[in-house]
Amino acid sequence: MLTKRQLLVLKEIIRSFTETGQPVGSKTLMAELPIHVSSATIRNDMKALEEAGLIAKTHSSSGRVPSTKGYRYYLDNLVEPAAASPYEIAAIQQGFGGHFYKIDEIVAQSARILSNLTNYTAITLGPEVTNLKLTGFRMVPLGNHQVMAILVTNNGNVVNQLFTLPGEVSSDEVEKAIRIVNDQLVGLPLGQVARKLQGDVPSLLFQYMASPDGFLDIFGNVLKQAAAERFYVGGRLNLMDYLDDSDVRKVKQIFSLFDDDTSDINQLLGPVDDKSGVRVQLGQELTPDVLDDLSLITASYNVGDHGTGMIALLGPTQMPYSKMIGLLDAFRAELAKRLTDYYSHFEQ
Repeated sequence: MLTKRQLLVLKEIIRSFTETGQPVGSKTLMAELPIHVSSATIRNDMKALEEAGLIAKTHSSSGRVPSTKGYRYYLDNLVEPAAASPYEIAAIQQGFGGHFYKIDEIVAQSARILSNLTNYTAITLGPEVTNLKLTGFRMVPLGNHQVMAILVTNNGNVVNQLFTLPGEVSSDEVEKAIRIVNDQLVGLPLGQVARKLQGDVPSLLFQYMASPDGFLDIFGNVLKQAAAERFYVGGRLNLMDYLDDSDVRKVKQIFSLFDDDTSDINQLLGPVDDKSGVRVQLGQELTPDVLDDLSLITASYNVGDHGTGMIALLGPTQMPYSKMIGLLDAFRAELAKRLTDYYSHFEQ
């Protein structure tokens, strides 16, 4: 059981080390602690903390640095989030000050703002897609059986892809199929649209098309893209400040997490839960284990009926957690407000 003074010593060691990057000695602690104690007393407290595995002695000096266990204890019991500064709030608001045409633009911008503010790598997930509805679908012929398939959702997102139509599908059949899609599916949530593609829609298309499979494949692929959970990353190269670039294999593994496949990011960030608050995971607590020298701070944000998203910071274990937790808390509030304003304007 740690004493109140030992808790103060641990808290000050973490604060000083995260700010300076230098091991912390008893003389520094004696000058910075809010209570007056002798250097010998502080050394005894540091010894107790070291025996508890909460701090460790470095080889280069007599100072101490926090251990992963020490950070975990601090985060679970001692951390006090610092309020974002007026400068930071102004920078966030200014970053969101432009005009956005799509939700994805706001979410992507949020990753850039957050990485610029912190010099860490920021990851943002947009609001969940469960409430997205289909508002329109069409195909634009480009010649040589090529078409541009365009799908629009109720949040303003426009998804488009190039396809080559099967040779046996005529333009008249395509027009009839598009009319069926818009008559039968517009206004429905994307999940319900997907289920209807497996149900009664194919039988309707068979009335107008000799072989509707090619059309269904095109529509299904665009629908899948619209319903996919998209993430945005800001400040990827900031990670190079904290990684050992001589371990090329490890660097490649970490950067591969940010490829287009969302499964790795979903595994890293975990489930989106608007009741979990701001959460910190330290190196060995993260999946995959290639991240064992880094830490991740995540926070969800809620946009009411439009769903819940997530923002995250990936950086060194030596983060100023109090400052970063407070900043992330303020940031998610501003992001949620900006998205709510967008939805309100779009639905008018």
